[in-house]
Amino acid sequence: MPDISAFRGVRYDLGHVGSLSDVVAPPYDVIDSELQEQLYERSDFNCTRLILGKDEPGDDDTSNRYRRAAKFLKNWLRDKVLFTEGNPALYVYHQEFEEAGEIYTRRGFMCRTRLEPFGQGNIHPHEETHGGAKADRLKLWQNCKANLSQIFGLYPDSENVAQDLLDKAIIGVTALEATDHLGVSHRIWPVTDVAVITKVTAAMGGKPVYIADGHHRYETACNYRDELAAAQGGLDAEHPANFVLMMCVSMSDPGMIVLPTHRLFRGLPPMTAKELCDKLGDCFTTTSAGMGPEEAPYLWEEIETEDDQKTLALFTTEDQQWTMVRLNGAGLEKMAQVAGDHCPDWQGLGVSILHRLIVETLLGASDISAPKYVRSIDEVVESLKHGDTVGRDHTGQMAAGGRFELAALVMPATLDHIRAISNAAERMPAKSTYFYPKLLSGLVINPLE
Repeated sequence: MPDISAFRGVRYDLGHVGSLSDVVAPPYDVIDSELQEQLYERSDFNCTRLILGKDEPGDDDTSNRYRRAAKFLKNWLRDKVLFTEGNPALYVYHQEFEEAGEIYTRRGFMCRTRLEPFGQGNIHPHEETHGGAKADRLKLWQNCKANLSQIFGLYPDSENVAQDLLDKAIIGVTALEATDHLGVSHRIWPVTDVAVITKVTAAMGGKPVYIADGHHRYETACNYRDELAAAQGGLDAEHPANFVLMMCVSMSDPGMIVLPTHRLFRGLPPMTAKELCDKLGDCFTTTSAGMGPEEAPYLWEEIETEDDQKTLALFTTEDQQWTMVRLNGAGLEKMAQVAGDHCPDWQGLGVSILHRLIVETLLGASDISAPKYVRSIDEVVESLKHGDTVGRDHTGQMAAGGRFELAALVMPATLDHIRAISNAAERMPAKSTYFYPKLLSGLVINPLE
Protein backbone atom coordinates (compact mmCIF):
# COMPACT_ATOMS: atom_id res chain seq x y z
CA MET A 1 0.00 0.00 0.00
CA PRO A 2 1.25 3.50 -0.68
CA ASP A 3 1.93 5.84 2.22
CA ILE A 4 -1.38 6.59 3.96
CA SER A 5 -1.92 8.82 6.96
CA ALA A 6 -4.52 10.44 9.18
CA PHE A 7 -5.24 14.11 8.57
CA ARG A 8 -7.12 17.04 10.08
CA GLY A 9 -10.14 17.11 7.83
CA VAL A 10 -12.45 20.07 7.31
CA ARG A 11 -16.10 19.27 8.08
CA TYR A 12 -19.47 20.97 8.32
CA ASP A 13 -20.55 22.27 11.74
CA LEU A 14 -24.05 20.82 12.09
CA GLY A 15 -24.89 23.60 14.54
CA HIS A 16 -24.68 25.99 11.57
CA VAL A 17 -26.08 23.90 8.73
CA GLY A 18 -28.57 21.64 10.51
CA SER A 19 -28.87 18.38 8.59
CA LEU A 20 -25.78 16.92 6.93
CA SER A 21 -28.11 15.62 4.20
CA ASP A 22 -28.79 19.19 3.11
CA VAL A 23 -25.17 20.11 2.41
CA VAL A 24 -23.63 17.00 0.80
CA ALA A 25 -23.77 16.07 -2.89
CA PRO A 26 -22.83 13.23 -5.25
CA PRO A 27 -19.64 13.56 -7.33
CA TYR A 28 -19.61 16.45 -9.79
CA ASP A 29 -19.65 14.19 -12.85
CA VAL A 30 -23.09 12.72 -12.06
CA ILE A 31 -24.77 16.07 -11.35
CA ASP A 32 -26.90 17.29 -14.25
CA SER A 33 -28.49 20.74 -14.42
CA GLU A 34 -31.74 19.59 -12.79
CA LEU A 35 -30.00 17.95 -9.82
CA GLN A 36 -27.66 20.93 -9.53
CA GLU A 37 -30.67 23.21 -9.07
CA GLN A 38 -32.20 20.88 -6.48
CA LEU A 39 -28.98 20.79 -4.47
CA TYR A 40 -28.61 24.57 -4.63
CA GLU A 41 -32.13 24.98 -3.26
CA ARG A 42 -31.55 22.48 -0.46
CA SER A 43 -29.14 24.75 1.43
CA ASP A 44 -27.16 27.94 0.95
CA PHE A 45 -24.18 25.88 2.11
CA ASN A 46 -24.61 22.85 -0.14
CA CYS A 47 -21.18 21.76 -1.38
CA THR A 48 -22.38 21.77 -5.00
CA ARG A 49 -21.44 25.45 -4.84
CA LEU A 50 -17.88 24.21 -4.39
CA ILE A 51 -17.62 21.16 -6.64
CA LEU A 52 -19.87 22.27 -9.54
CA GLY A 53 -20.95 25.87 -9.23
CA LYS A 54 -23.30 27.55 -11.68
CA ASP A 55 -22.05 29.55 -14.62
CA GLU A 56 -23.33 33.13 -14.66
CA PRO A 57 -23.73 35.72 -17.44
CA GLY A 58 -20.59 37.79 -17.90
CA ASP A 59 -18.22 35.18 -16.44
CA ASP A 60 -14.60 35.71 -17.44
CA ASP A 61 -11.10 34.90 -16.19
CA THR A 62 -11.56 36.98 -13.05
CA SER A 63 -15.17 36.10 -12.25
CA ASN A 64 -16.28 32.51 -12.73
CA ARG A 65 -17.52 29.45 -10.90
CA TYR A 66 -14.01 28.46 -9.81
CA ARG A 67 -13.41 31.85 -8.19
CA ARG A 68 -16.83 31.76 -6.57
CA ALA A 69 -16.12 28.27 -5.15
CA ALA A 70 -12.94 29.57 -3.52
CA LYS A 71 -14.83 32.51 -2.06
CA PHE A 72 -17.55 30.25 -0.66
CA LEU A 73 -14.94 27.99 0.93
CA LYS A 74 -13.07 30.92 2.47
CA ASN A 75 -16.25 32.53 3.82
CA TRP A 76 -17.62 29.29 5.23
CA LEU A 77 -14.38 28.71 7.12
CA ARG A 78 -14.38 32.29 8.37
CA ASP A 79 -18.00 32.07 9.51
CA LYS A 80 -17.48 28.67 11.22
CA VAL A 81 -19.85 26.89 8.84
CA LEU A 82 -16.86 24.60 8.33
CA PHE A 83 -14.33 23.65 10.99
CA THR A 84 -11.01 21.84 11.06
CA GLU A 85 -10.69 18.58 13.03
CA GLY A 86 -8.80 19.04 16.28
CA ASN A 87 -6.61 15.94 15.81
CA PRO A 88 -5.54 13.90 12.77
CA ALA A 89 -8.14 11.27 11.97
CA LEU A 90 -9.03 8.40 9.72
CA TYR A 91 -12.69 8.65 8.76
CA VAL A 92 -14.67 5.41 8.77
CA TYR A 93 -17.32 5.57 6.05
CA HIS A 94 -20.25 3.15 5.69
CA GLN A 95 -22.87 3.24 2.93
CA GLU A 96 -26.12 1.31 3.26
CA PHE A 97 -28.06 0.81 0.04
CA GLU A 98 -30.49 -1.42 -1.80
CA GLU A 99 -29.72 -3.08 -5.11
CA ALA A 100 -31.89 -5.65 -6.88
CA GLY A 101 -33.98 -6.12 -3.75
CA GLU A 102 -31.03 -6.76 -1.42
CA ILE A 103 -29.67 -4.49 1.32
CA TYR A 104 -25.88 -4.00 1.32
CA THR A 105 -23.45 -2.11 3.54
CA ARG A 106 -20.18 -1.09 1.90
CA ARG A 107 -17.47 -0.23 4.41
CA GLY A 108 -14.33 1.81 3.92
CA PHE A 109 -12.28 4.62 5.39
CA MET A 110 -10.98 7.97 4.22
CA CYS A 111 -7.32 8.93 4.58
CA ARG A 112 -4.60 10.97 2.96
CA THR A 113 -2.64 8.93 0.41
CA ARG A 114 0.77 9.97 -0.90
CA LEU A 115 0.67 10.56 -4.64
CA GLU A 116 2.57 8.25 -6.97
CA PRO A 117 2.63 8.56 -10.77
CA PHE A 118 0.70 5.73 -12.38
CA GLY A 119 3.08 2.96 -13.38
CA GLN A 120 5.77 3.96 -10.87
CA GLY A 121 4.40 2.58 -7.62
CA ASN A 122 1.53 0.68 -6.05
CA ILE A 123 -1.36 2.86 -7.24
CA HIS A 124 -2.94 1.51 -10.43
CA PRO A 125 -5.53 3.02 -12.79
CA HIS A 126 -8.06 0.86 -14.61
CA GLU A 127 -9.75 3.33 -16.98
CA GLU A 128 -8.73 5.90 -19.54
CA THR A 129 -9.07 9.62 -18.79
CA HIS A 130 -9.90 12.70 -20.87
CA GLY A 131 -8.14 16.06 -20.87
CA GLY A 132 -11.24 18.25 -20.54
CA ALA A 133 -12.29 16.88 -17.17
CA LYS A 134 -8.75 17.17 -15.78
CA ALA A 135 -8.44 20.78 -16.92
CA ASP A 136 -11.76 21.58 -15.25
CA ARG A 137 -10.75 20.03 -11.92
CA LEU A 138 -7.31 21.67 -12.01
CA LYS A 139 -8.90 25.13 -12.27
CA LEU A 140 -11.04 24.30 -9.25
CA TRP A 141 -8.09 23.08 -7.17
CA GLN A 142 -5.94 26.04 -8.14
CA ASN A 143 -8.59 28.32 -6.69
CA CYS A 144 -9.83 26.31 -3.69
CA LYS A 145 -6.52 24.65 -2.74
CA ALA A 146 -8.37 21.63 -1.33
CA ASN A 147 -9.61 18.15 -2.21
CA LEU A 148 -13.38 18.57 -2.09
CA SER A 149 -14.18 14.91 -2.76
CA GLN A 150 -12.48 11.54 -2.44
CA ILE A 151 -10.69 9.24 -4.84
CA PHE A 152 -12.21 5.74 -4.60
CA GLY A 153 -9.45 3.16 -4.09
CA LEU A 154 -9.74 -0.63 -3.87
CA TYR A 155 -7.18 -2.79 -2.09
CA PRO A 156 -6.83 -6.57 -1.59
CA ASP A 157 -7.47 -7.71 1.99
CA SER A 158 -9.06 -11.15 2.03
CA GLU A 159 -9.64 -11.03 5.81
CA ASN A 160 -10.70 -7.35 5.91
CA VAL A 161 -8.18 -6.79 8.71
CA ALA A 162 -7.77 -3.03 8.31
CA GLN A 163 -11.48 -2.32 8.13
CA ASP A 164 -12.29 -4.57 11.09
CA LEU A 165 -9.76 -2.68 13.22
CA LEU A 166 -11.54 0.56 12.48
CA ASP A 167 -15.04 -0.87 12.88
CA LYS A 168 -14.14 -2.13 16.35
CA ALA A 169 -12.95 1.36 17.25
CA ILE A 170 -16.36 2.91 16.47
CA ILE A 171 -18.54 0.46 18.41
CA GLY A 172 -20.93 2.49 20.52
CA VAL A 173 -19.98 5.79 18.86
CA THR A 174 -22.73 7.85 17.27
CA ALA A 175 -22.25 8.32 13.55
CA LEU A 176 -22.61 11.48 11.49
CA GLU A 177 -25.29 10.50 9.00
CA ALA A 178 -26.63 11.79 5.69
CA THR A 179 -29.13 10.43 3.19
CA ASP A 180 -28.56 11.27 -0.47
CA HIS A 181 -31.07 12.00 -3.25
CA LEU A 182 -31.23 8.28 -4.12
CA GLY A 183 -32.05 7.20 -0.57
CA VAL A 184 -28.59 5.80 0.22
CA SER A 185 -27.55 6.17 3.87
CA HIS A 186 -24.01 7.49 4.44
CA ARG A 187 -22.41 7.34 7.89
CA ILE A 188 -18.97 8.54 9.00
CA TRP A 189 -16.98 8.37 12.22
CA PRO A 190 -13.67 10.21 12.81
CA VAL A 191 -11.13 7.89 14.48
CA THR A 192 -8.34 9.82 16.20
CA ASP A 193 -6.92 7.06 18.43
CA VAL A 194 -3.21 6.98 17.54
CA ALA A 195 -2.86 3.29 18.44
CA VAL A 196 -5.70 2.30 16.11
CA ILE A 197 -4.36 4.48 13.30
CA THR A 198 -0.92 2.90 13.68
CA LYS A 199 -2.37 -0.63 13.49
CA VAL A 200 -4.43 0.22 10.40
CA THR A 201 -1.42 1.76 8.67
CA ALA A 202 0.60 -1.39 9.40
CA ALA A 203 -2.22 -3.65 8.15
CA MET A 204 -2.28 -1.75 4.87
CA GLY A 205 1.47 -2.05 4.35
CA GLY A 206 2.55 -3.56 1.03
CA LYS A 207 -0.92 -3.65 -0.51
CA PRO A 208 -1.58 -2.22 -3.98
CA VAL A 209 -4.43 0.21 -4.62
CA TYR A 210 -6.62 0.10 -7.73
CA ILE A 211 -8.46 3.30 -8.57
CA ALA A 212 -12.15 2.47 -8.84
CA ASP A 213 -13.49 5.98 -9.38
CA GLY A 214 -11.80 9.36 -9.60
CA HIS A 215 -9.10 8.75 -12.22
CA HIS A 216 -9.38 12.33 -13.48
CA ARG A 217 -9.11 13.73 -9.97
CA TYR A 218 -6.12 11.54 -9.14
CA GLU A 219 -4.22 12.68 -12.23
CA THR A 220 -5.27 16.24 -11.44
CA ALA A 221 -3.80 15.84 -7.95
CA CYS A 222 -0.47 14.85 -9.52
CA ASN A 223 -0.63 17.78 -11.94
CA TYR A 224 -1.48 20.21 -9.13
CA ARG A 225 1.42 18.94 -7.03
CA ASP A 226 3.86 19.24 -9.93
CA GLU A 227 2.64 22.72 -10.81
CA LEU A 228 3.00 23.88 -7.20
CA ALA A 229 6.44 22.31 -6.85
CA ALA A 230 7.64 24.07 -10.01
CA ALA A 231 6.31 27.42 -8.79
CA GLN A 232 7.88 27.08 -5.34
CA GLY A 233 11.13 25.44 -6.35
CA GLY A 234 10.15 22.14 -4.79
CA LEU A 235 7.91 20.93 -1.95
CA ASP A 236 8.69 19.53 1.47
CA ALA A 237 7.99 15.78 1.57
CA GLU A 238 5.09 16.29 3.98
CA HIS A 239 3.50 19.19 2.11
CA PRO A 240 -0.28 18.46 1.84
CA ALA A 241 -0.14 18.74 -1.96
CA ASN A 242 1.93 15.54 -2.00
CA PHE A 243 -1.20 13.69 -0.86
CA VAL A 244 -4.76 13.18 -2.03
CA LEU A 245 -7.98 12.40 -0.17
CA MET A 246 -8.86 8.73 -0.75
CA MET A 247 -11.62 6.36 0.30
CA CYS A 248 -10.15 2.86 0.72
CA VAL A 249 -12.42 -0.18 0.36
CA SER A 250 -11.37 -3.81 0.62
CA MET A 251 -12.02 -5.83 -2.53
CA SER A 252 -13.38 -8.53 -0.21
CA ASP A 253 -15.92 -6.31 1.51
CA PRO A 254 -19.40 -7.91 1.22
CA GLY A 255 -20.87 -4.58 0.09
CA MET A 256 -18.39 -4.14 -2.76
CA ILE A 257 -20.40 -4.76 -5.92
CA VAL A 258 -19.85 -3.67 -9.53
CA LEU A 259 -22.75 -2.65 -11.77
CA PRO A 260 -22.95 -2.24 -15.55
CA THR A 261 -22.82 0.92 -17.64
CA HIS A 262 -24.81 0.57 -20.85
CA ARG A 263 -24.19 2.61 -24.01
CA LEU A 264 -26.35 4.83 -26.23
CA PHE A 265 -24.66 5.90 -29.48
CA ARG A 266 -25.14 8.92 -31.71
CA GLY A 267 -23.21 9.67 -34.88
CA LEU A 268 -23.77 6.29 -36.50
CA PRO A 269 -25.74 6.09 -39.76
CA PRO A 270 -29.27 4.74 -39.31
CA MET A 271 -29.32 0.97 -39.76
CA THR A 272 -31.74 -1.90 -39.42
CA ALA A 273 -31.06 -5.08 -37.49
CA LYS A 274 -30.39 -6.91 -40.76
CA GLU A 275 -27.87 -4.26 -41.82
CA LEU A 276 -26.23 -4.50 -38.40
CA CYS A 277 -25.95 -8.28 -38.63
CA ASP A 278 -24.49 -8.01 -42.13
CA LYS A 279 -21.79 -5.68 -40.77
CA LEU A 280 -21.02 -8.02 -37.88
CA GLY A 281 -20.39 -10.77 -40.43
CA ASP A 282 -19.15 -14.11 -39.16
CA CYS A 283 -17.70 -12.70 -35.91
CA PHE A 284 -20.93 -13.12 -33.95
CA THR A 285 -23.79 -15.52 -33.62
CA THR A 286 -26.85 -13.26 -33.80
CA THR A 287 -30.44 -13.82 -32.69
CA SER A 288 -33.46 -11.59 -33.15
CA ALA A 289 -34.54 -10.64 -29.64
CA GLY A 290 -37.76 -8.64 -29.82
CA MET A 291 -39.15 -5.26 -30.78
CA GLY A 292 -39.26 -1.97 -28.94
CA PRO A 293 -37.27 -0.36 -26.12
CA GLU A 294 -39.50 -2.04 -23.51
CA GLU A 295 -37.79 -5.38 -24.18
CA ALA A 296 -34.57 -4.13 -22.56
CA PRO A 297 -35.26 -5.39 -18.98
CA TYR A 298 -35.97 -8.92 -20.20
CA LEU A 299 -32.87 -9.02 -22.36
CA TRP A 300 -30.72 -7.69 -19.55
CA GLU A 301 -32.03 -10.40 -17.24
CA GLU A 302 -31.01 -12.98 -19.85
CA ILE A 303 -27.52 -11.47 -20.17
CA GLU A 304 -27.05 -11.40 -16.39
CA THR A 305 -28.14 -15.03 -16.13
CA GLU A 306 -25.76 -16.05 -18.90
CA ASP A 307 -22.96 -14.08 -17.15
CA ASP A 308 -20.66 -14.05 -20.17
CA GLN A 309 -18.67 -10.98 -21.24
CA LYS A 310 -19.01 -12.09 -24.87
CA THR A 311 -22.81 -11.69 -24.90
CA LEU A 312 -24.37 -8.29 -25.66
CA ALA A 313 -27.79 -6.96 -26.70
CA LEU A 314 -27.90 -4.30 -29.46
CA PHE A 315 -30.86 -2.10 -30.39
CA THR A 316 -31.22 -0.50 -33.82
CA THR A 317 -33.49 2.53 -33.58
CA GLU A 318 -34.23 2.59 -37.31
CA ASP A 319 -36.41 -0.54 -37.06
CA GLN A 320 -36.85 -0.71 -33.25
CA GLN A 321 -35.28 -4.16 -33.21
CA TRP A 322 -33.19 -5.84 -30.51
CA THR A 323 -30.49 -8.32 -31.53
CA MET A 324 -28.65 -10.61 -29.13
CA VAL A 325 -25.04 -11.04 -30.27
CA ARG A 326 -22.53 -13.60 -28.99
CA LEU A 327 -18.88 -13.49 -29.94
CA ASN A 328 -17.81 -16.76 -31.60
CA GLY A 329 -14.49 -18.33 -32.54
CA ALA A 330 -14.04 -16.21 -35.64
CA GLY A 331 -14.81 -13.13 -33.57
CA LEU A 332 -12.23 -14.10 -30.96
CA GLU A 333 -9.61 -14.35 -33.69
CA LYS A 334 -10.65 -11.00 -35.15
CA MET A 335 -10.56 -9.38 -31.72
CA ALA A 336 -7.05 -10.71 -31.16
CA GLN A 337 -6.01 -9.10 -34.45
CA VAL A 338 -7.56 -5.67 -33.93
CA ALA A 339 -6.69 -5.50 -30.21
CA GLY A 340 -3.28 -7.15 -30.33
CA ASP A 341 -1.87 -4.19 -28.42
CA HIS A 342 -3.80 -5.33 -25.35
CA CYS A 343 -3.60 -8.34 -23.03
CA PRO A 344 -6.10 -11.23 -23.30
CA ASP A 345 -8.02 -10.05 -20.22
CA TRP A 346 -8.62 -6.68 -21.91
CA GLN A 347 -9.61 -8.34 -25.18
CA GLY A 348 -12.20 -10.46 -23.34
CA LEU A 349 -14.10 -7.57 -21.77
CA GLY A 350 -17.59 -6.93 -23.05
CA VAL A 351 -16.94 -3.18 -23.29
CA SER A 352 -13.72 -3.83 -25.23
CA ILE A 353 -15.54 -6.12 -27.65
CA LEU A 354 -18.24 -3.49 -28.08
CA HIS A 355 -15.98 -0.51 -28.70
CA ARG A 356 -12.91 -1.97 -30.41
CA LEU A 357 -14.45 -4.78 -32.46
CA ILE A 358 -18.07 -3.80 -33.09
CA VAL A 359 -18.12 0.00 -33.22
CA GLU A 360 -14.60 0.89 -34.36
CA THR A 361 -13.81 -2.07 -36.61
CA LEU A 362 -16.96 -3.72 -37.95
CA LEU A 363 -19.11 -0.58 -38.05
CA GLY A 364 -16.14 1.58 -39.06
CA ALA A 365 -17.06 4.36 -36.62
CA SER A 366 -13.81 5.10 -34.83
CA ASP A 367 -14.30 8.87 -34.99
CA ILE A 368 -17.79 9.28 -33.46
CA SER A 369 -18.24 11.09 -30.18
CA ALA A 370 -18.38 9.22 -26.89
CA PRO A 371 -21.70 7.50 -26.22
CA LYS A 372 -24.10 8.39 -23.46
CA TYR A 373 -23.30 6.14 -20.50
CA VAL A 374 -26.37 4.80 -18.71
CA ARG A 375 -26.57 2.66 -15.61
CA SER A 376 -30.32 2.15 -15.30
CA ILE A 377 -32.21 -0.11 -17.69
CA ASP A 378 -35.22 2.17 -17.18
CA GLU A 379 -33.13 5.09 -18.46
CA VAL A 380 -32.14 3.03 -21.50
CA VAL A 381 -35.82 2.49 -22.24
CA GLU A 382 -36.77 6.15 -21.74
CA SER A 383 -33.85 7.44 -23.80
CA LEU A 384 -34.70 5.15 -26.70
CA LYS A 385 -38.37 6.07 -26.57
CA HIS A 386 -38.02 9.83 -26.23
CA GLY A 387 -34.47 10.68 -27.29
CA ASP A 388 -32.33 12.75 -24.98
CA THR A 389 -33.01 16.14 -23.45
CA VAL A 390 -30.34 18.77 -23.62
CA GLY A 391 -28.48 19.02 -20.31
CA ARG A 392 -25.19 19.93 -18.68
CA ASP A 393 -22.30 17.44 -18.66
CA HIS A 394 -19.74 16.89 -15.89
CA THR A 395 -17.56 19.80 -17.07
CA GLY A 396 -20.48 22.20 -16.94
CA GLN A 397 -20.88 22.38 -20.73
CA MET A 398 -24.19 21.91 -22.47
CA ALA A 399 -24.59 18.40 -23.88
CA ALA A 400 -26.23 17.66 -27.21
CA GLY A 401 -29.63 15.98 -27.44
CA GLY A 402 -31.43 13.98 -30.11
CA ARG A 403 -32.06 10.44 -31.24
CA PHE A 404 -29.73 7.55 -30.46
CA GLU A 405 -29.10 5.25 -33.42
CA LEU A 406 -27.74 2.30 -31.45
CA ALA A 407 -27.97 1.03 -27.88
CA ALA A 408 -25.86 -1.67 -26.25
CA LEU A 409 -26.47 -3.64 -23.08
CA VAL A 410 -23.11 -4.91 -21.83
CA MET A 411 -21.77 -6.76 -18.78
CA PRO A 412 -19.58 -4.84 -16.31
CA ALA A 413 -15.97 -5.71 -15.68
CA THR A 414 -15.41 -7.60 -12.43
CA LEU A 415 -12.98 -6.84 -9.61
CA ASP A 416 -10.80 -9.67 -10.95
CA HIS A 417 -10.70 -7.93 -14.34
CA ILE A 418 -9.68 -4.68 -12.68
CA ARG A 419 -6.84 -6.34 -10.83
CA ALA A 420 -5.58 -8.39 -13.81
CA ILE A 421 -5.72 -5.57 -16.35
CA SER A 422 -4.25 -3.00 -13.95
CA ASN A 423 -1.42 -5.38 -13.04
CA ALA A 424 -0.70 -5.70 -16.76
CA ALA A 425 -0.21 -1.90 -16.79
CA GLU A 426 -3.21 -1.42 -19.05
CA ARG A 427 -6.43 0.56 -18.78
CA MET A 428 -9.96 -0.47 -19.64
CA PRO A 429 -12.21 1.54 -21.94
CA ALA A 430 -13.96 4.43 -20.20
CA LYS A 431 -16.90 3.50 -17.98
CA SER A 432 -16.14 -0.20 -17.97
CA THR A 433 -17.53 -0.33 -14.44
CA TYR A 434 -20.12 1.44 -12.31
CA PHE A 435 -19.39 1.45 -8.62
CA TYR A 436 -22.60 2.03 -6.73
CA PRO A 437 -23.34 3.91 -4.60
CA LYS A 438 -21.26 6.98 -5.37
CA LEU A 439 -19.18 8.54 -2.60
CA LEU A 440 -20.62 11.78 -1.26
CA SER A 441 -18.78 15.06 -1.56
CA GLY A 442 -18.90 17.34 1.44
CA LEU A 443 -18.38 14.76 4.17
CA VAL A 444 -14.71 15.65 4.63
CA ILE A 445 -12.48 18.17 2.85
CA ASN A 446 -8.71 17.73 2.64
CA PRO A 447 -6.80 21.06 2.69
CA LEU A 448 -3.84 21.32 0.32
CA GLU A 449 -2.16 24.20 2.16
